[in-house]
Amino acid sequence: MDKSTRYKIFNDPVHGFISVPKGIVLQLIDHPYVQRLRRIRQLGLGYLVFPAAEHSRFSHALGALELGQRVLNNLREKDTTISNQEYEGTLIALLLHDVGHGPLSHTLEHSLLSEFNHEMMSLAIMHELNNQFDGALNTAIEIFTDQHPKKFLHQLVSSQLDLDRLDYLKRDSFFTGVSEGSVGIQRILKTMRVHKGNIVIERKGIYAIENYIISRRLMYMQVYLHKTVLSADSLIRSIFNRVSYLFAQGEPLPSGSAQLDYFLREQPSAEKHISSTVIEAYAQLDDYDVYQSIKAWKNAKDPILSDLSHRFLNRNLFRASFFDKKPSKSTHQKIYELTRAYLDKNGLPNDDESMKYYIRTEYSTSEAYKYKNDSIWILDNEVAIEFSKAADTKSIIALTEPVKKHFIIHPKY
Repeated sequence: MDKSTRYKIFNDPVHGFISVPKGIVLQLIDHPYVQRLRRIRQLGLGYLVFPAAEHSRFSHALGALELGQRVLNNLREKDTTISNQEYEGTLIALLLHDVGHGPLSHTLEHSLLSEFNHEMMSLAIMHELNNQFDGALNTAIEIFTDQHPKKFLHQLVSSQLDLDRLDYLKRDSFFTGVSEGSVGIQRILKTMRVHKGNIVIERKGIYAIENYIISRRLMYMQVYLHKTVLSADSLIRSIFNRVSYLFAQGEPLPSGSAQLDYFLREQPSAEKHISSTVIEAYAQLDDYDVYQSIKAWKNAKDPILSDLSHRFLNRNLFRASFFDKKPSKSTHQKIYELTRAYLDKNGLPNDDESMKYYIRTEYSTSEAYKYKNDSIWILDNEVAIEFSKAADTKSIIALTEPVKKHFIIHPKY
């Protein structure tokens, strides 16, 4: 039998050739729920700042899968017992860890469902797939939910040093051209070990971990929390808030996506349960629904929705003004008055209800390394030491402190 028929190869610009064995993993890749990820941008609206950042959640899922194969093979070489069922279950958990992301990834995560995060939908979809594949995802679900007795398998999927983060940092760095985010993945993977049931890093990999944490901080500052990305995110959320408001008022709106209209009109909640109806409608959503809808909404009779939609389509974004501390009432009032005058000058409504779509007070937070609840451990002479205590440089301690930045979104006057 020709060995080439036993697996399928994907050519990835970040990790090279990715070999996926034929069977349940490849069947899941071909499933519509996973193929949908091809139509969802990994960085949401990041492409508005970094023109080449067009990569998808699908390529990220394949990347995490590939890193999973590499580290599991490496751990086996170091005499860690991993059964074929556990091996396959970990790969499935990595492949599906982001399958619950909605359009534009994190941008609209809280705009479509209340009391919700994408991990909840990922798990709901995994359960649905498990039914379709007659229980073949049982082990994967145990690993994903940290119910499997071998805790290190869950740590590969979700932790301070999981394969999800290792892939997206490397991938996002590559496609944005921000070289500061490049991570020495191979050294980290090769120095991973299992010690007393947990993932640790051998001492010789400590500098690669330092680089990883610093790279994570820089990517947050330069990419994920870039001021223009924050501005674009705020604009599109204002659009969705306006649509939800108009639906609640019974206003007729041009439709670009029946599925998207359903979520904005009905505003379902995930607090108690995600129904099969919601899962099915959600699984039909992707970035194209958003863009098609905004193209339709620019022709709405409502002047605010029409204006906001035109702004987004033409990249006429708002300004993000940053402050060292929470803006004072006088600062906020000054911007409020300037915004009201701007709207009046441009013939747009400027009552209090209308104003909230054009001015938003927000803040961003980031932590490069949260060592208090979920640490990275360095193995030194068979003793596991928390990373910040094992690192040679005290600057790592500074990276454990959250960075909070206050800003106001408003029009460019």
